[in-house]
Amino acid sequence: MKIYVNYNDNRWKKYDIDFVRVANSVVDKKYTNAEISIVLTNDDEIHALNKKYRNIDKPTNVLSFELEDDILLGDIYIALDTVAREAKEANISIEDHTAHMIVHGVLHLLGYDHIKEEEAKVMEAKEIKILKKIGIKNPYATDSCIYSDSSCCPGSKIFSFFKKIKIRKNSLEQYVLLALLGVGASLGFAPFYMWWVTLLSIACAYKLIIRSNNSKDGLIKNFLRALPFSATYSMCMFWWVLHSIYVVPELTAQFAIWTIPALLGIGVVGGIIFAIPFVVISCMRTIPACRAILFATIWAFVLWLREWLCTGFPWNPIANITMPFPIVANSMAFWGAIGLSFVIIGTIVSLVEALSNKESKTCWMVFGVFSLLFFIGILLGENNMKISQNDSFVSPVVRIVQPAQSAVQKASHSRIEALKNAEENIKNLILLASDKNKPDLIVFPETSYPLVVVKDDVMPIATALDANVLIGTTFYDNGGMYNSMLVVSSDGVIQDIYSKSHLVPFGEYRPFGDIIPTPGQLSAGQGPKVMSINLDNKNFSFVPAICYEIIFSDSLFPKENLHIDAIINITNDTWFGKTPGTYQHLDMVRRYAIESGVPIIRANYSGISAFVAANGEIISSLPIGQAGYLDGFVWGAHNTLYRTIGKNGWVIIILVFSCLLMTSVYALKKHK
Repeated sequence: MKIYVNYNDNRWKKYDIDFVRVANSVVDKKYTNAEISIVLTNDDEIHALNKKYRNIDKPTNVLSFELEDDILLGDIYIALDTVAREAKEANISIEDHTAHMIVHGVLHLLGYDHIKEEEAKVMEAKEIKILKKIGIKNPYATDSCIYSDSSCCPGSKIFSFFKKIKIRKNSLEQYVLLALLGVGASLGFAPFYMWWVTLLSIACAYKLIIRSNNSKDGLIKNFLRALPFSATYSMCMFWWVLHSIYVVPELTAQFAIWTIPALLGIGVVGGIIFAIPFVVISCMRTIPACRAILFATIWAFVLWLREWLCTGFPWNPIANITMPFPIVANSMAFWGAIGLSFVIIGTIVSLVEALSNKESKTCWMVFGVFSLLFFIGILLGENNMKISQNDSFVSPVVRIVQPAQSAVQKASHSRIEALKNAEENIKNLILLASDKNKPDLIVFPETSYPLVVVKDDVMPIATALDANVLIGTTFYDNGGMYNSMLVVSSDGVIQDIYSKSHLVPFGEYRPFGDIIPTPGQLSAGQGPKVMSINLDNKNFSFVPAICYEIIFSDSLFPKENLHIDAIINITNDTWFGKTPGTYQHLDMVRRYAIESGVPIIRANYSGISAFVAANGEIISSLPIGQAGYLDGFVWGAHNTLYRTIGKNGWVIIILVFSCLLMTSVYALKKHK
């Protein structure tokens, strides 16, 4: 370990003390590259430091300013006047007492404390053992045990919340608090929108975990340290998927036994994914400013990774907490949800590092860079909102039909009953969509047509309504069953078909064969396409999306640069009722509209159906559980920079930007 000794009081020079030997007796080989500074001073300077940082109007023997960094451990200040007085009272030499102060100070830099009695016992035992090793007797064997005064160790985290409430490192209360912070981090999304709780929870979790940072702990220990936060964060965000088990009695009877295993599975898988940023920064040795950059970069990388990992489920990127603030949310038209999440996380954790290392110019510089990116995003978001108001092309009038029937109402138990239910459902759909004011296009939700369809079928709904219809149904072709969207002309002829290509694992297909039972086994469609229909002598071009296909960035648009007026998303959230998942699904739709610059027409079987503008604004909507229809139109389709670059391109940009920023930080640090 490198020891830098600074003589702020020349009286110290007459004492023969091997500072390097004493300080190095405290640490082991893993701190070979670490550095500390020992400042030899007097009562006046210590008094001033105590008053400034601790609001304590007196001098003390030693002060330890902990940086909580693996390399730069911190500074130790020792006051000659107090040390000399205490040595005289204890009848020991100034050299021996100073050695004790060095050992005491270095232990503070390594995270030891003596605020609580049990902590003091551990620290004192450590000091006695180290001092004995270098030939100094037990200082606590006398009556001069004057080291219980906690003012000797303010550390650089004196304003830290956790320093005040004394959460012990790697203790049970730390893990409980991290679990609670995981719950809090999930509250920034719809329908709660407690964005400040999410930001504070992530900041606090980051602070708690990095203060326990030890690159020598290894992957497993660092993962277990982060797991309480990442697992509860995951379970609180995704528990609602299990609501689907209890919607239909038959499903409940078959799958209820899987509820607890599934919830634990969500915790394990999500816990691994969301722990990655914490584990990486814990396993790597770097300075605080670069640690913040690295954390934000890995967080963005994880968002990209989970978009395709195991079929992908990119739900609730941190960017979605900005939905209550359209000017901020619209910056996603520039850098997407991944980029905005990178900026938000970077801003929060760099602020934590800056407040924790107040004298570090590099930490404040990094915070300034992320803050600048945030405000640049606001300016770009404002510009996207203006572009989205362009009404040079307005879509034909579209009617969204929301049947809002329960899954039980749609279910049947025999062929006769199935046919009877199907006939009744078709009549209800026709009745619900009927009105004297006929729209140009009627859109029915996912799987709303209750019979299996083949290509040559004539669709009675379209003929009964005498209208162009877009409807979701089960489509049979070449031995495969598909979750499909049909474009049907007013004479009932099927004009075009789109089949869902991104199927839901365990819901629509068996990813592990028959090991885990699955309600359906559908075939996947061929991928994204552009569909068009002539409405009121206007060619209306749109991109189809079924259910959660809308949550995958870059997933809907073909590689060809074709003109697109809107996205039509048909879905069925009946399975999730009024849980947060239903509201969050709509926010994922709004996010996609902003990223792509294309308005969205969304028909949801049970709600929330909506017309969503190209800037993510909800133009009009039908609430959950309300049967009826909604007439409207959309406008403002345009190409965004994000749609041009794509998520893969932005991940590369983020990685390059982060490398350049970290290189600049290290260069500035070296120059200083």
